[in-house]
Amino acid sequence: MHTLSKYTKFIPYLYFLSVITYWFTTINQTEGISAYPILLFGIPFLWQLIKPNRNLNFSLGTIFVCLSSYLILAYVFDWLNIIHWTETSKRLLFYGGILVVGNFIMSLWIVRNSIKKEF
Repeated sequence: MHTLSKYTKFIPYLYFLSVITYWFTTINQTEGISAYPILLFGIPFLWQLIKPNRNLNFSLGTIFVCLSSYLILAYVFDWLNIIHWTETSKRLLFYGGILVVGNFIMSLWIVRNSIKKEF
């Protein structure tokens, strides 16, 4: 059990690295070489796996909580019909729903790790 709790703090970083990898491979299939700057988004998460830093951890968590909250507001506006979305936008919101919830949960987990534990 101790081994499991030792490695659970790395789950959010692995989640974000997997999302960035999926995003890169999807864009790379259609756009080609212009997708490589997407890999730059993975550097802070990879750095946290190699050499953890509490300040970077808290910053990453806070930034992604804010971004996820913004996306959750888009869903609330869609449900309340405050903003009229096009069909393409609605389809994107539908498919990205699980990703938004996952990002929010993992971001809160990162903030929790930075407040609760020393690396």
